Amino acid sequence: MGKAPWLTVIGLGEDGPEGLPPASRAALDGAEVVMGPERHLSLVPDSGAERIVWPVPFSEGLAVLRGLAGRRVAVLASGDPFWFGAGSVIAREFEADEWRALPGVSTFSLAAARMGWGLEGTRCLGLHAAPLTRLRPHLARGQRVIVLLRDGAAVAELGAFLTGLGFGASSLTVMEALGGPRERVTRARAEDALEGFGHPVCVALEVAGEGAALHRASGQADAVFDSDGALTKRPVRALTLSALAPKAGEMLWDIGGGSGSIGIEWLLSHPATQAVAVEVRPERAARMRANAAALGVDRLQVVEGRAPEALADLPRPDAVFVGGGLSEALLEHVTAMPGVRLVVNAVTLESEALLAGWQARLGGTLLRIELAEAGALGTRRGWKASYPVVQWSVTT
Repeated sequence: MGKAPWLTVIGLGEDGPEGLPPASRAALDGAEVVMGPERHLSLVPDSGAERIVWPVPFSEGLAVLRGLAGRRVAVLASGDPFWFGAGSVIAREFEADEWRALPGVSTFSLAAARMGWGLEGTRCLGLHAAPLTRLRPHLARGQRVIVLLRDGAAVAELGAFLTGLGFGASSLTVMEALGGPRERVTRARAEDALEGFGHPVCVALEVAGEGAALHRASGQADAVFDSDGALTKRPVRALTLSALAPKAGEMLWDIGGGSGSIGIEWLLSHPATQAVAVEVRPERAARMRANAAALGVDRLQVVEGRAPEALADLPRPDAVFVGGGLSEALLEHVTAMPGVRLVVNAVTLESEALLAGWQARLGGTLLRIELAEAGALGTRRGWKASYPVVQWSVTT
């Protein structure tokens, strides 16, 4: 048998020690030091152990915890520490033989039990330290979502956010201090006045209203992106995303991002995708950040600079899209990385010629995309053609 870990992370509910299973209670009673947020410490009686309030910001507490190594330490966390909790952060900072975790019942489980909802069909989001816009991809009529919120005031912010998007008719069940003696459950609509709530709080949301949902296929409506005209239009965008073929966990470089539509749709395809957008014009870079935040994918990293120089320190990509700033030097740079899916869209004759030459050297698919849309032609209608787009896709 190896040496027992000095650190125990204990999932604690609002009912305090009374709700702990025997192993968790024994770890708490046997601790020399009990560390946790002030609210958690207030839930457990004084046992004679040294008590340390976890500082804000959270990261500062890790150094304090490291200084306690070798003593019997219990860290208190809410419910299940590995579901939007402190557990994963502590696990990254300490060796596996230094710690153990004794989870409790998560707030999501308690909320689902109050609602009678199956967790397997309910989206669970921790928004206590994240923007409400992360809800955006999940807002579709009939969807059920449980969200953890920062504090009572965030309930009103959530209601205003939903109402502003046309989902004011959504039903909210606001649950405070679940599982403890202070538990309170309030039912309302998002458009109602939502005040007087306290921390800790979560909300079970059933989406309703006439707001526009984001669909799950490639090629969102052009109108969802703010743009100065530098936008890959919907049909071409759908073809481009199909060629890029995003997969969970993969990284995209979106070079010459314009409005950021390609990178944003890449991120919308799966929550584990990653993307870096490179844009030389500051006003467009700012627009990309705003578009990404508004559509709930604030994890888009935006780099201001000109490619290929701006690519030097970026994480290695699985796929690269070039929508602007095409040059010989840029293609030399991105094709030097083996195993990368490269997709380049070109409109000008000069860019077409460049792609034709590179396709002859490296192979891949050269596709000419010609689109026309019906529009007014005098008193009748006719076809209005867009500039043709030449798309080169290749795996390097």
